[in-house]
Amino acid sequence: MAIRRIVLAKPRGFCAGVVRALDIVERALALFPPPIYVFHEIVHNRHIVEEFRRRGVIFVDRIADVPEGATCIFSAHGVSPHVRAEAVQRRLRVIDATCPLVTKVHVEAVRFARAGYSIVLIGHPEHEEVEGTMGEAPMQLVSSVADVERLHVENPDRVVYLTQTTLSVDDTAHIVEALRRRFPRLEAPPKDDICYATQNRQNAVKALAREADLILVIGSHNSSNSQRLREVAQAAGVPAYVVNDETEIEPAWFEGATTVGVTAGASAPEELVARVVAYLRALGAERVEEMPAEEENMHFALPPEVERPVELSPSLAPRETA
Repeated sequence: MAIRRIVLAKPRGFCAGVVRALDIVERALALFPPPIYVFHEIVHNRHIVEEFRRRGVIFVDRIADVPEGATCIFSAHGVSPHVRAEAVQRRLRVIDATCPLVTKVHVEAVRFARAGYSIVLIGHPEHEEVEGTMGEAPMQLVSSVADVERLHVENPDRVVYLTQTTLSVDDTAHIVEALRRRFPRLEAPPKDDICYATQNRQNAVKALAREADLILVIGSHNSSNSQRLREVAQAAGVPAYVVNDETEIEPAWFEGATTVGVTAGASAPEELVARVVAYLRALGAERVEEMPAEEENMHFALPPEVERPVELSPSLAPRETA
């Protein structure tokens, strides 16, 4: 083992949608009587979910499991109209932490359906975001070029595609090409559905792959955007692994590696990056460098129910790794 250098991707870690979702839970804990319920994991990160559980937040996968009249937060991944209707029936105090970029896709789905389009959603089956989007209007899901070949639509001249926000930009482009071959008059959403943070982090990993012998992606295994970062690195010819934290790292991975790249999915706290860097230093890494990149300045407004300022828990707040 001869690790000498660590290169940190930039940008990495929290996106604006995750910051907003975590801030919503923090404020709800301060403003409303316990317990606070969250429908699905607020974001896909094991450490964040476990910390909120320790503080009394209850995560559920069915609205029926939330007591009538309780406070319930919808996760950043969004929910279907059916879930919203269930919440109304149970007289829940709902706080919506859906990422605004996911909401944008929901709005597009409704608009295109009303205009008579056949909608094709590019995404991963059973992902919460996909389930929420597909509840908005009739549509068909495709996850690969092979899925496109099996598609049958009512009017081939009036087809539009939408996408999950956390996909691989390159893989999605191949699927869109296949759709356009089958449906030459295919329409695209007015603005790319894959979110800015997903694109920026994937571009950073492509640059990182030119520097590193191996890449570690800090993120939970059920995090779509973290898995896509791993795939982007591997497509560039660099071995890559998704790890929740330093305890999941296998020293055997570093055989022959002198430069290790480190990035973090959009829901991974910077504290975990610092822990991984410390682990790599203990293995002998002498230098830590950060890639140059433009700062991200995206911010999303909070829902009116939680506008009063509340300090974010230090363990969840984004921080830069030295």
